[in-house]
Amino acid sequence: MGRRIGTFVASFIVWCLLAYPWSEAGGWDWQSIIVGLGAAALVAVILSDALALRPAKFLNPVRWFWAAVYLPVFIYYCIVANLHVMYLVLHPDLPIKPGVVKVKTRLVSNAARTALANSITLTPGTLTVDVTDDGYLYVHWLVVESAEMKAATEKIVERFEGWLERIIE
Repeated sequence: MGRRIGTFVASFIVWCLLAYPWSEAGGWDWQSIIVGLGAAALVAVILSDALALRPAKFLNPVRWFWAAVYLPVFIYYCIVANLHVMYLVLHPDLPIKPGVVKVKTRLVSNAARTALANSITLTPGTLTVDVTDDGYLYVHWLVVESAEMKAATEKIVERFEGWLERIIE
């Protein structure tokens, strides 16, 4: 029941942020609020089992702090990867060595593994192909620097993993 309430509150807050302003005068439009409450209730009933197991832990301000710290780190790695891919594309010899590598994560929760897989996929030059239940990820890498799992894990996973542990686990 707590998950449904948490999902309801989070859904309603997201709806309010997306639907603002509620009326042309900028005030409260009760019809829109009622529709938002109904939509949030529907989302809570249908999707609460598919969302986070303990959504209340995401209200911890320490987690929000680490998420705010992670965002510039993630943007930095995206910019570096974009420049690297741009170099590869513009290089006359096109020095790519594509392949799929197997990497290991120490993250346990599905939410953390999903965030890691998305972080890897959103970084140019890498694409998460599969995530297994036992903590392995299969990643397509544009320039395979090492096919050895430990070295590939250090290069691809570890730059995101510590941050995501602080935020999600």
